[in-house]
Amino acid sequence: MKIINLLVIGLVFFSLACSDTTAQVELKTKQDSLAYAIGNQWGKNLKTDDLMLNTTLIKQGIDDSFKDASKLTDEQIQSVLMTLQSEIQEKRMKQQQEAASTNIKKAEEFMAANKTKEGVKTTASGLQYKVLKEGTGKSPVATDKVEVHYHGTLTDGSVFDSSVQRGEPITFPLNGVIPGWTEGLQLMKEGGKVRFFIPPALAYGAQGSGAIGPNEVLIFDVDLLKVNPTK
Repeated sequence: MKIINLLVIGLVFFSLACSDTTAQVELKTKQDSLAYAIGNQWGKNLKTDDLMLNTTLIKQGIDDSFKDASKLTDEQIQSVLMTLQSEIQEKRMKQQQEAASTNIKKAEEFMAANKTKEGVKTTASGLQYKVLKEGTGKSPVATDKVEVHYHGTLTDGSVFDSSVQRGEPITFPLNGVIPGWTEGLQLMKEGGKVRFFIPPALAYGAQGSGAIGPNEVLIFDVDLLKVNPTK
């Protein structure tokens, strides 16, 4: 279990690094930095889950474990941690569902307003796009590989992924990406640049992905650099 592993790792390294929590911490060795980094990350994970824990009892639990004087049996500890993990998962699922419900309404409103803007076209699937530069080369089919430069943002302008910022284009099979890309790039020609407005159903849906929340509209500026037909 993820949280159990985090707690175990955190307890071990926390005890090794902080036998005296009132002392000034000095990171003199690689092991010191490792212990501190793991303890710090552990704390961030607990903070993320809004676990308002008594740090004195955390330290007491560490000390007792090294003295083999635990106030709880191993079975009781496992039960407590399993219950905690279940509660965290339920909380996260509820938050995900609430965000998905809120975001789908925002997505629908955004797409409805966006399709009326000058130069924006809408396909039968609901994908919207605006040609920024006409290409003159060949168009890919779904089984081709393509080389592109792209810049991806959410509707609030925040960047979630960008080959432009990394300074390196990317090559991938067109049938191995989100449906909005698979459909959209087939509308392009080599040398062209298009801005895509991809609704949740053609992106990552209610699950989201990484920095992309549930039911988010994705906006991509895509330069189609090269089409590599499948032989």
